[in-house]
Amino acid sequence: MPDAPPAASPPPGAARYGVGYRLLRIFADVRQGEAPKALLLALNIFLLLLAYYILKPLRESLLLVDKDSAPVKSYLSGAQAVLFVFVIKAFSRLASKVPRHALITWTTSFFISNLVLFYALHAGGMAVKPMGIMFFIWVGIFNYFVIAQFWGFANDLYSEEVGKRTFPLVALGATLGGLIATLPFMKKLRDLLGGNWEFKLMLIAGVILLLCIVLARLIHRRDVRKTRDEREKGLAGAEERAQVQEQPLKTGGGFRLIFGSRYLLLIAVMIGLYNFVNATGEFIMTDVTVKRSIAAAAPAPADAPALRPGAEAGAAAAEGLPSASPPVATKTESKAIHSAFMNYQFLTNLIALVIQLFLVSRVFKWVGVGGALLFLPIIALGGYALISFGAVFLLVRWVKAVENGTDYSLQNTTKAALFLVTKREEKYKAKAAIDTFFVRGGDTLSALAVFAGVTLLGLPIERYALLNVAVVAVLFVICLRIIKAYKRRKAAAEGAAAAA
Repeated sequence: MPDAPPAASPPPGAARYGVGYRLLRIFADVRQGEAPKALLLALNIFLLLLAYYILKPLRESLLLVDKDSAPVKSYLSGAQAVLFVFVIKAFSRLASKVPRHALITWTTSFFISNLVLFYALHAGGMAVKPMGIMFFIWVGIFNYFVIAQFWGFANDLYSEEVGKRTFPLVALGATLGGLIATLPFMKKLRDLLGGNWEFKLMLIAGVILLLCIVLARLIHRRDVRKTRDEREKGLAGAEERAQVQEQPLKTGGGFRLIFGSRYLLLIAVMIGLYNFVNATGEFIMTDVTVKRSIAAAAPAPADAPALRPGAEAGAAAAEGLPSASPPVATKTESKAIHSAFMNYQFLTNLIALVIQLFLVSRVFKWVGVGGALLFLPIIALGGYALISFGAVFLLVRWVKAVENGTDYSLQNTTKAALFLVTKREEKYKAKAAIDTFFVRGGDTLSALAVFAGVTLLGLPIERYALLNVAVVAVLFVICLRIIKAYKRRKAAAEGAAAAA
């Protein structure tokens, strides 16, 4: 159950704050006594994101090895969406049978066992191409599921008032985890591992996930001990919190909760639409990156004479000169793709770190959770409008890096804060369903758009950016409706607390 707001928090700048708290308050409005739990949660999600960003470039390096792989990457999102239906049903049933710390232990242990299985399949001689397809689908499920589960856990630990202030500090751990995993030393680690480095990195990620289980159980035990101490002191609400901390969630599936609540349904639609935009943007980024890598890998003929400036192809052929077309290449090395995506992710996470450190807490204070929800649609609208005039590699990389950097910092913190005003079952089950199935639902719609554009219409890459501009306009309207519903829920929760 959420913590009650501190009874007597000192005002900003009060003498009771030590050096550590004054330092933390640069990044978040943390009050006395709130730092230990927030820092442990930050460390937990730091390790989760560290493991994910070790695994994320591997999926590209195993899959994106030929010129037609960018559309294939989009199509696989459909398979993930179908699998999520079964994953969410299984998760909802488990959550109704075991308490939260056991729930996290079992689900994370399942993903660790999967990594060991991938290593074993490779050692048994399984081909790289089918392995790449399987691993790509698995990473997409793992990523959204464990992060959604973490934020459900964090929401369960905080009240709306405390969570809104401390979540920027917790989310800082996620941003740092993504950044550390993309630093240059990770490429050196890859080279030091030698042969089969992809699968050795999987085992390293598995060990990190094991540490996440230990941390989650530690945080749970600290929360239980604190509640017991409050109950012994006779503090209001302590008895109720103690009763539910060790109990499983009530029965009922995540999808039923979503479709039974207008607020949750609006959030689900928002998530689906944004992930349509994000997945289409990733297709644009993947397409220009793969083609650029292939062009760079294509060898130029050693004895080819230089083309004359402005020479037409026909005239050049008539004069015996080589064609203006570059040498044909269809494949590139996995390390080239791995390096390209690590550089892109490093830039993304560096931007996310700056936003998380210096803007997220201040945006929450200045415009609230609702106002923070509008930042990403505005950025995406401007970025894709620019790309629609010309999908140059440098422009696409910077637009996607700024968009994803904002998503990983401000938007992720905001999405988590939207669930501070929900019921306990909604925090776990509904959030898990939204952050998995509806995310991949948006990705699947994007895959269908890519399929139609590539195979039926032959659209240039700039047209996909124009499609994103239209979808973002709809997304903006949905966000405005979520803001209204959030304010109503918050007012109702405050009214109920005052009446109690």
